[in-house]
Amino acid sequence: MLKKKSSLRKRKIQQPDQFPNIIAAFWRGVATLTTIGYGDVYPVTVLGKLLSAVIAMLGIGIIALPAGIVSSGFIEEIEDNRRQWEDKQALTFCPHCGRRLPHQE
Repeated sequence: MLKKKSSLRKRKIQQPDQFPNIIAAFWRGVATLTTIGYGDVYPVTVLGKLLSAVIAMLGIGIIALPAGIVSSGFIEEIEDNRRQWEDKQALTFCPHCGRRLPHQE
C-alpha cells in the first residue's frame, strides 16, 4: 500500500513535465487519437500544433465518413439478399410439415 502511494506521488510530480500547459495536453490528445504519434518531426509552435490538429481531424473525417456510408450500403445489400433468400425458401417448403412444395412457375 505504501509503495503504491509513493508511485502515485512520483507520477504527480512527473506529470507537469509531460503536460506543461493545456495546449500541450490538447496536442498530445490529438496526436494520440489520430495516431500520428510523436516522430522525429513534429510541430513546435502553437499555430503549427493547431493546424496539424485540424488537418489530422479532417483526414480522419475524409476517410471515416465515407467508410461508414459504404459499409452501411454493404450491410443493407446483405440484408436484402438474406430477405430474398428467406422469401424464396418460404415458397419452396411447406411451413407446417417442411416438405418441398411442387415447383410453381
